[in-house]
Amino acid sequence: MTADRSGPAFSAFSVHDIPFSAHGSWFDISPVVAEKTYAEDLHLVSHQNGMHAVLRLVPLDSATGERAGTRVEARPGLLSWIGAAGRTDLAYESPDTVRLRGAGLPLRVSAAAGTLTPFSGTYFFHDAAAGAYVFTSYETGRRYRVTVLSGAVTDTSGSQALGSATRGLTVAAADGPWEIAVEELDTARPPYTSTVTFDKIVEAARNSFADFVDTVAPWRSSATPAAELAAYVLWSATVRPAGLVTRPAVLMSKHWMDKVWSWDHCFNALALAPGCPELAWDQFHLPFDHQDETGALPDSVTHSEVLHNFVKPPIHGWTFGHLRRRLGTPPGQAELAETYDRLERWTGFWLTARRAPGTALPHYQHGNDSGWDNATTFDPERVVVTADLAAFLVLQLHQLADLAAELGWPEKSLRWTRTAAETQAAMLDQLWTGDRFVTRGVDSGDTWDSSSLLDLMPIALGEHLPDDVSDVLAGRIEAHLTSYGLATELPTSPHYLSDGYWRGPIWAPATVLVEDGLRRAGHDRLADEISARFRALCETHGFAENFDALTGTGLRDRAYTWTAAAYLLLAEAHAHRSSH
Repeated sequence: MTADRSGPAFSAFSVHDIPFSAHGSWFDISPVVAEKTYAEDLHLVSHQNGMHAVLRLVPLDSATGERAGTRVEARPGLLSWIGAAGRTDLAYESPDTVRLRGAGLPLRVSAAAGTLTPFSGTYFFHDAAAGAYVFTSYETGRRYRVTVLSGAVTDTSGSQALGSATRGLTVAAADGPWEIAVEELDTARPPYTSTVTFDKIVEAARNSFADFVDTVAPWRSSATPAAELAAYVLWSATVRPAGLVTRPAVLMSKHWMDKVWSWDHCFNALALAPGCPELAWDQFHLPFDHQDETGALPDSVTHSEVLHNFVKPPIHGWTFGHLRRRLGTPPGQAELAETYDRLERWTGFWLTARRAPGTALPHYQHGNDSGWDNATTFDPERVVVTADLAAFLVLQLHQLADLAAELGWPEKSLRWTRTAAETQAAMLDQLWTGDRFVTRGVDSGDTWDSSSLLDLMPIALGEHLPDDVSDVLAGRIEAHLTSYGLATELPTSPHYLSDGYWRGPIWAPATVLVEDGLRRAGHDRLADEISARFRALCETHGFAENFDALTGTGLRDRAYTWTAAAYLLLAEAHAHRSSH
């Protein structure tokens, strides 16, 4: 790699929208310190044991000692505070270490927590053995060691203090720029040393990201202008294995949505598959590492927590069918057999624990199980039989049949094929009225329809649907299409909310699933339009968790990886179609 790589990959981005981080790291540098909470200063924010702002980083005016007026500039590989009197730069040397260098602006590094109790807060002291200053955080269970490489410590406060105190140090230039290293570590390690210059660290970080972009989006061009930033969102949200995270994992965000949910991960796996097959394989299988004895996947996994109070929809058969075709390295027989076993157990959960006695169709127990937490489909009742669940299960059954046949188990393959046909027949017989799918309450037996896009998600069946059904669904889907994409609730509905989570805003997973189903059902014109509008939305408004369907404004968490993954999937497919 050359040192002078330049171009769109290194354009600036806002740290208010996307945290500055590096592949593998469990912390980021950001003003976002909690859910929807923005601080005035940038913080080192760790995602071990949850999301916790640990250190506050404040450039100072050398004359007054007060906060200096600076602007923050972030590019892949380099974060800078730039002021009239000088600048401070930060770069990742490794996933757990950042280097900072400054000229003209002293830097105050202080504990974000103001109070230390026996069970919370941050303790600060000078470590004589390492010749460094250490902050220990109860919240993360980790230490943050600051080693001065050049310059001088001009002030410390709160060393060894208990209770309420201001804790931290100030570093300033002596002869030439000052420089420090900040490490996130467990209990202890040898004193920090490095022979690598700051400029070389920046160069290596830039090249690491540039290599990732070239691998993940080699097809990018001026027609896909957000590809580099989408790749950065994925690259920078990736963490190394730690705690309960068994594999390298792409978190949904390094803002507050810092988990792996058991359907979000599917879209990240698909986007990574051609260029990073091993990382993609890890994304697909990570939730399965925590599959319980009933076959259920957890709702979510993160560093120190696995939640089982809800599940997520069985889109994993649909995902694996696409994944194995996209993987740069096809899975071997052992990998296929392992995947078959995991998918079989996951399918068994829906066919046993989630089917009432004597019924053919499985049910959700809450909107959260569908991933569409508060969709209007669930307004009358929450324990319900829905057509989207049946459709996803049919696709998963087809995938099991294909895998069984490939693995040399014809009887199992035939059984899954029959179960798929029976499930689809029951879905059409019990839930299709001729012009729409209805939902049925498990306890009441009542049926109803809604203005939610969720009722139209059986389009994901694509070529498996009868033409008359897919034609009706396509027409209804088009009614949800705004200038920016697919509204999850009809904008004309009395229940529509501009920032209503699944009651209006545009979401990436629904977009990808609908676009794919329409295309496989032969509705290419509508699929093309949905793809084009969503890509334009991301190119203008970034990679938010969801978007206002009528204005395009990004909502909630602004650095969501499945949104970035969806953009990459749709942009890649568009690029390939355009070249043929």
